[in-house]
Amino acid sequence: MFTGIVTDIGEIVSLKPTAQGQLHRLRIACRYDRSTIADGASIACNGVCLTVVASGVDDGKTWFDVDAAAETLAMTTAKHWAAGTRLNLERALKIGDELGGHIVAGHADGIASILARADLPDMARFELATTRELARFIAAKGSVTLDGVSLTVNTVDDTAFSVLIIPHTLNVTTLSGWRQGSEVNLEVDLMARYAARLAEMK
Repeated sequence: MFTGIVTDIGEIVSLKPTAQGQLHRLRIACRYDRSTIADGASIACNGVCLTVVASGVDDGKTWFDVDAAAETLAMTTAKHWAAGTRLNLERALKIGDELGGHIVAGHADGIASILARADLPDMARFELATTRELARFIAAKGSVTLDGVSLTVNTVDDTAFSVLIIPHTLNVTTLSGWRQGSEVNLEVDLMARYAARLAEMK
């Protein structure tokens, strides 16, 4: 489990397709302490929970390897990742950690497309759209996770919704690089999903 509070920005230093392209082995450079990364650990990469299969230090910089499987490549923006891609990183939540964002599973539900970007003084407002299936779980003032970042939804209009990004978030995540036409990973709020399921069963 995660909270949607990014703790580092990593960069893909290598990508190797295997299993006839159905699996991508990624090496990601980061600023985490190598001694704190165990094989089998979970790290959210742009909102996608991936399992560490190896780690080390190269030229004084920590790296870790993960595998992105066929489902991940089909459902998320991981299919577009390449060497040089920067990723929002978050370590798995520990019991006793502060829940600064909201409960995030790290299981991206799909993709949202950026319809428009408006730059405001020190802030940015984005309008995005997603599928009708996922849009039904998004509500004004509710929570949503975009590229691993916990955000509050400002407005909703059918399958479109907007978020406002504060200066701190722009400074410590990759969101400052979002542009019209970009695709981002979307995870809807778990509570909204369960509420919808309960309503369906009545």
